[in-house]
Amino acid sequence: MNVCRKSDRTIVPKKSSNKLDKEGAEKMEGRVMPKENKRQQNMLRTQRRESVQSKLQLIHQIAKADKKIRFTTLMHHIYNIDMLRLSYLEIKRNAAPGVDKETWESYGRDLENNLQDLSQKLKCGAYRAKPVRRVYIPKADGKQRPLGVTALEDKIVQRAAVAVMNTIYEADFVGFSYGFRPKRGQHQALDALYVGISTKKVNYVFDADIRDFFNKISREWLVKFIEHRIADKRVVRLIQKWLNAGILEDGKVRYNEQGTPQGSSISPLLANVFLHYVYDLWVQHWRKQKARGEVIVVRYADDTVVGFQYESDAKQFREELEERLLRFGLELHPEKTRLIEYGRYAIERRARRREGKPKTFTFLGFTHICGKRRKDGKFAILRHTIKKRMRVKISEIKSELRRRMHHPIQEVGRWLRAVVIGHYRYYGVPSNYKAMSKFRDEISVRWLRVLRRRGQKGLMTWKKMNALLNQWLPRPRICHEYPNKRMGVII
Repeated sequence: MNVCRKSDRTIVPKKSSNKLDKEGAEKMEGRVMPKENKRQQNMLRTQRRESVQSKLQLIHQIAKADKKIRFTTLMHHIYNIDMLRLSYLEIKRNAAPGVDKETWESYGRDLENNLQDLSQKLKCGAYRAKPVRRVYIPKADGKQRPLGVTALEDKIVQRAAVAVMNTIYEADFVGFSYGFRPKRGQHQALDALYVGISTKKVNYVFDADIRDFFNKISREWLVKFIEHRIADKRVVRLIQKWLNAGILEDGKVRYNEQGTPQGSSISPLLANVFLHYVYDLWVQHWRKQKARGEVIVVRYADDTVVGFQYESDAKQFREELEERLLRFGLELHPEKTRLIEYGRYAIERRARRREGKPKTFTFLGFTHICGKRRKDGKFAILRHTIKKRMRVKISEIKSELRRRMHHPIQEVGRWLRAVVIGHYRYYGVPSNYKAMSKFRDEISVRWLRVLRRRGQKGLMTWKKMNALLNQWLPRPRICHEYPNKRMGVII
């Protein structure tokens, strides 16, 4: 039976008329579901979720207990109806449709039958992955980043596969890997880097980026790495179907022999599996066996920052890392990879050599600067919003303001407030207040210009504008304390 929601009430259709084909037939009306039925439905959904989670937790415990065990029967967890339903509910409802033009809402109109059909196709091997629709989004450097928009059923199955595979690989992944992992994010990576540089003997920083990583992943090596843990051939074939589905661009489907499409649900996990074997395990071994001094490592997807006590270690690491990546068809980006002097003694050492201020490096949207505290003059890491990234964001807001020029002021104000608050939530770290204030000022000026263009000149004065800004654009605030306070680390 189809169930549709209207505000916070659940509407259950009455029985349809038997004479709908006749003119004047009675139309189907809705009635409110009794509270007891609604409570039972929510309870059933909760029980299903708990059942799925308990099964996944069991897999995780087995994977954690034995790091060499290979799982031979996983496919039935993926095509489980409850798992597919949970995967569907986790998809963004306003996400762009793929090549099938199926939206979250249209698929949900007959959800149970659609999921039953999808489960049966997965069970009997009739499931076929659809090509990924290619779109482009602008990057901070002016270039465009290719993204893949996956078909809805492929999204559902990929999310289910990720949920199952994560339970295994979360038992294997190392601590310094933060990208696209459950309960981990960019600020955890930033915190780890901040604390590592502040508390360890770090005098040099190696900031590395892998060139065109997602498009250069070797599928042959990737399958070999997956088979280290997953021996269920049906799951491996499922992954290969997604890798070989092709990319739809300009009306033509292109097939590549390497890489994973960015934007798909499965791509981040596959990238982490690949780098786990190519980079993470190798770094762990190198740090223990070859490093003379202390070494800290933080990796987020294909961006990594490594701190060294000795310059000789840093240079040797770079040379051997280039050889290691080349073996698997990868290479470091020459413009985004640098080795710099950095740390608590960098300012004094460079001053004695008359080499100026220490160089900076960027990581996860922040420029990391060697600085000093105002109170006692001790070393401090200053983190500022990357200027190029902020300019791109302001340019995007400017274009959107022009598009919304004749929309009601309250509507535009609500949108701008959401944008500004989202910016503060990410960039609101100590020492970045000035950059956030500048971001708000730039938006204020552009909003004023748009408001003046839509009416008579001079009608919108700064006095009136300040009243609008105080109403809709909150002042900057620090949302993240110093990592050493939050993590209980004594510097």
